Amino acid sequence: MKSLPALFASALLILGNQSYAQGTKSDGPNDAQIAHIVVTANQVDIDAGKLAESKGQSSDVKAFGKQMVTDHTGVNTQAAALAKKLNVTPQDNPTSQSLKKGGEENVKNLNGLSGAAFDKAYIGHEVAYHEQVLGAIDKTLVPSAKNEELKALIVKVRPAFVAHLDHAKMIQAKLGK
Repeated sequence: MKSLPALFASALLILGNQSYAQGTKSDGPNDAQIAHIVVTANQVDIDAGKLAESKGQSSDVKAFGKQMVTDHTGVNTQAAALAKKLNVTPQDNPTSQSLKKGGEENVKNLNGLSGAAFDKAYIGHEVAYHEQVLGAIDKTLVPSAKNEELKALIVKVRPAFVAHLDHAKMIQAKLGK
């Protein structure tokens, strides 16, 4: 069985390898698919963040979980508003489906843990997840986005993902990996 970070990495790497309904492998996802991937990726982190708020042992983990809920909810609000403005319906696709499945598996795994084991697993996942999201943003989502406003939103929120990664790494170091 793959580790949870590997499952998420696999899901995000599908972005570069998936054939999409409206393009070839080299075309990458279309804007409606990108919108769905963005919303799904954020929702996955919201769900895990809510769990960390309630189950985390460390105050750092609880606070980080709360920040993930707040920040990723904000991104989803912006994405939904932009989709409405552009009259784009986010389109489900294999990548978003894989992200959702991986998120559900992560929450299931985390639910079976407690104390320091929960904290380490949650933060370890957050480090791997944010690294993969940043790779997907840089290599697939921004280059594939055709709509300039969608592309601008993704570029605008990228620094928050970098800050999340740095913060998660700091907590991971405190927890002793």
